[in-house]
Amino acid sequence: MTRSYLKRVDSELERIRAQHRYREIGNDGQTLVADFSTNDYLGLAIDSRMVEALRQAKRVGSGGSRLLGGRHRELRLLEEDLARWVGRERALLFSSGYLAALGAVHVLAQISEVIYSDQLNHASLIDGIRASGLAREVYSHANLPAKETRRGPALLVTESYFGMDGDEIDIPALVRSLRDDDVLLVDEAHALGVFGKEGAGLARGLADERVIVLGTLSKAVGAAGGFVAGPAKVIDLLVNAARTFIYDTALPPPIAFAARVGVMLARNADDARARLFAKADRLRDGLRQIGLSVPLSRGPVVPVVFGTEERALEAMARCAERGIRAPAIRPPTVPAGTSRLRLSVRADHTDAQIDLLIDSLACAVTS
Repeated sequence: MTRSYLKRVDSELERIRAQHRYREIGNDGQTLVADFSTNDYLGLAIDSRMVEALRQAKRVGSGGSRLLGGRHRELRLLEEDLARWVGRERALLFSSGYLAALGAVHVLAQISEVIYSDQLNHASLIDGIRASGLAREVYSHANLPAKETRRGPALLVTESYFGMDGDEIDIPALVRSLRDDDVLLVDEAHALGVFGKEGAGLARGLADERVIVLGTLSKAVGAAGGFVAGPAKVIDLLVNAARTFIYDTALPPPIAFAARVGVMLARNADDARARLFAKADRLRDGLRQIGLSVPLSRGPVVPVVFGTEERALEAMARCAERGIRAPAIRPPTVPAGTSRLRLSVRADHTDAQIDLLIDSLACAVTS
């Protein structure tokens, strides 16, 4: 056993620890005063109406892929609800947002000659782009090359509201820059439920068949799963060519039913959205008052960049001492030198919880 592969595992773990990038799942039983780690922006994951929807379940698992035994009425109805919500002709469910991203990028790459990807795109988009094997150009954040300098037909890939930096992209401007044969894949994961009319995202008002919407049900909707929405022909192609749809077990019907309830609640959550933005503004203002640099942005994601992994971990520890979960985000999730606390505000956070977080970070700054 002297040459066991586990020695190599130990070496790799030691390398990660030496970089202060070691991660642990943590203690789920920890008593928290406030949690600023989740993406449950509207607080729907614990809403009694969502929980009651699960209690009505007649079965648990879906039983197979959608093309085999996983065909269930609730999945089809959820797809219809999602298409109406985001203003697209049809939608297709995947068992997670990650798999929806992989499937969408892979299929759309097959009808493109080059991919242009925002530098700060989520790992699911990056993985899909790399796996496609297509020529790609990663452009600096929010700085897509001018139309006349780009090759085509192109697949342009971007988030609409970036989940680590909390800033928005001008989606209408991107649409105006498209060639007739380009495709724009917009990841609305962190925008759905939060931005736009009825919380339908930042691409909702763009009636353009070149715009494909990627979304998740695991954040503001409070459930699980992912989806792609666009022209019916695109959805037909995904059904026939997206490996992460064809070969994956379908979303469980009870989750689909709960997600339908979540979509209904999110569409009618204007009061909750107003509270969410007010809480986020309170946090940003308070952080600036204690001398921390906070980007000029809006919405629930508030990044506080500390630079080094050690400083971000120290700030996280200071918050934990007060019963606050505020995760330190380190490379490779974010670029080297930008380790941070990624603070996620929810509509059901109280002013007292926001103020406690600010006070905890004030202690971290002065220590």
